Amino acid sequence: MTMQPTIMAPAAPRRPHTIETHGDIRHDHYYWLNDRNDPAVTDYLKAENEYLEAMTAHTAGFREKLFNEIVARIKQEDQSVPYFMNGYHYRTTFQTGKEYPVYYRKSDDPDAIEALLLDVNELAKPHAYYAISGLSVSPDNQWLAFGEDTVSRRIYTLRFKNIATGAWLEEQIPGTAGNVVWAADSRCLFYTVRDEQTLRACRIMRHILGTPTTEDTEVYYEADETFSTFVTKSKSKKFIIIGSSATVSDEYRVLEADTPFGEFRVLQPRERLLEYSVDHIGEHFYIRTNLDALNFRLMRTHEKASGKHEWEELIPHRAEVLFEGAELFQDYLVLSERINGIVNIRVKSRLDDHIDYYINFGEDSYVAMPGNNPEAGAPFVRLGYTSMTTPPTTFDFHFGDRRLELRKQEEVLGDFQRDNYISERLYATARDGARVPISIVYRKGFEKNGQAPLLLYAYGSYGYSMDPYFSSVRLSLLDRGFAYAIAHIRGGEEMGRQWYDQGRLMHKMNTFNDFIDCAEFLINASFTARQHLFAMGGSAGGLLMGAVINMRPDLWKGIVAAVPFVDVVTTMLDDTIPLTTFEYDEWGNPADPDFYHYMKSYSPYDNVRPMSYPAMLVTTGLHDSQVQYWEPAKWVARLRELKTDQNPLLLWTNMETGHGGASGRFERYRETAMEYAFLLDLAGKVDPT
Repeated sequence: MTMQPTIMAPAAPRRPHTIETHGDIRHDHYYWLNDRNDPAVTDYLKAENEYLEAMTAHTAGFREKLFNEIVARIKQEDQSVPYFMNGYHYRTTFQTGKEYPVYYRKSDDPDAIEALLLDVNELAKPHAYYAISGLSVSPDNQWLAFGEDTVSRRIYTLRFKNIATGAWLEEQIPGTAGNVVWAADSRCLFYTVRDEQTLRACRIMRHILGTPTTEDTEVYYEADETFSTFVTKSKSKKFIIIGSSATVSDEYRVLEADTPFGEFRVLQPRERLLEYSVDHIGEHFYIRTNLDALNFRLMRTHEKASGKHEWEELIPHRAEVLFEGAELFQDYLVLSERINGIVNIRVKSRLDDHIDYYINFGEDSYVAMPGNNPEAGAPFVRLGYTSMTTPPTTFDFHFGDRRLELRKQEEVLGDFQRDNYISERLYATARDGARVPISIVYRKGFEKNGQAPLLLYAYGSYGYSMDPYFSSVRLSLLDRGFAYAIAHIRGGEEMGRQWYDQGRLMHKMNTFNDFIDCAEFLINASFTARQHLFAMGGSAGGLLMGAVINMRPDLWKGIVAAVPFVDVVTTMLDDTIPLTTFEYDEWGNPADPDFYHYMKSYSPYDNVRPMSYPAMLVTTGLHDSQVQYWEPAKWVARLRELKTDQNPLLLWTNMETGHGGASGRFERYRETAMEYAFLLDLAGKVDPT
């Protein structure tokens, strides 16, 4: 990257602030940045944005070229594969030049005219940010309900529309999680309320359509601050289901959808370390649970039963298989089973064992999962499929003749040919002997001589598995000589529940060590070299970035840390911050001295010290609901104060959005283009202009 020494980096003022915990004193001179209403804070963030623009001015044209290149691969006029639900076919379209989807439906009557449900482009016009959530049509097909977020805090206001007349109801319900569940009468509905400060989903309310929201009734309050709550409906449409979940414990309540004013009953009271989820078909609840099953198993119980003592086993626990879930149909179960890191789709008779087989997709490394399957009586299961060289694909798998019908494959415009790219599944041996999978993709002609740039990506938290998916955006790197690799490190769940358990709480260091060991494996295998190795992660993956640059700053040419969770100790000590109490079983509760000192040992902000760091681009959003903007802002300020190198350190704050960035279909890629321009500039791969 071209350095411009006349441009001075912003220097956040140091203001004394100490935090004492368990007799340990931490000095946090940038604590003052946690007040978004302080003009000095927004002035500092804007100054950082201006500094970034000045430092990257020489790539401004290239950044615009990348943005246009990325967008040019996306088909402007596009539509989803229609799905059938309750007498209607539903589809989503995108129109040329427009940022948001348009929703339609058409009756099953062959002479019916397709009706417009919602044009999100029109709704979004007055707003810099706009997102909708939880589109739900009432059982009588008359009403449409959905949530809208105009701030990017993931707090939604519920709105209601008469589909037949197009009229909007005056009533709106603010402060929700964004979805509704209709009772069978199409007049009563249930929704979830978020706590105004912590954003925890804590309350389930009942609303009668057409009545003042002040008359809404609380039907459930989740008092335990380590749990959040939600409401959904069973596949059979017979039951309203209220769930309460923490990291390692669940509890479910059910109520017949045709008796919405009745009392919910608990299926199985919560127990520490007992996880389960439920759905219903026929006369039974189907239960995925870790009861005496580390990697989960499938059980069943009669709909009138209560308590785990009445559960009967359908799919047993297997040490080598992570049972991820079941899609229920009248005659079949469609099971998702993760084997050796890859999700296999298994089809089994629901009421007996005379049918039981796996679907063959013809690739060894891929991502497959059930899609939108609202009708339990459908003769097929809709599946989503992709791999690192296969664009997102929609299949219908027909149970009768076991036929895999291609319904759609995302069209990548331009000169894309999947045969021009190669993907591999590799395994790195971690320092403690664990075999860590790596998925890697590159363009044909890539030479394993240690001279090529490589971007290594990972997440590694919450048991979230990073699967080997396709990205048309990523082609802008691959076509310029980059390899792209995903490290399936511990903290995810790719290799089973134990993979997650070995990367959380007092084992969190395994996550960081695995990533470093994967990087060194790729170097030793001549995929790249230190001077060509880049790393990227977002949110908890941003924590990963912060930890590994403190541990091994010499290993990376450049780092992109997106919305990074980097001030671990201070955040986890503050139970007023969104998500904190819900995550004690992920990171630990620092009120316990052992957890406090352990998380302090890896917390990126607390471990910045005077040394040379790689070039870094850090991004955040002022309204981020998941990782508050001040964490990356404080981190960058401390890095500026202490680092001894002259490598670029850039902070970008989107002043109008939150955790997910811009809301538009195309506009979101401006930030991607900025990140890619940063990496390609460091790699000496900027196109000549």
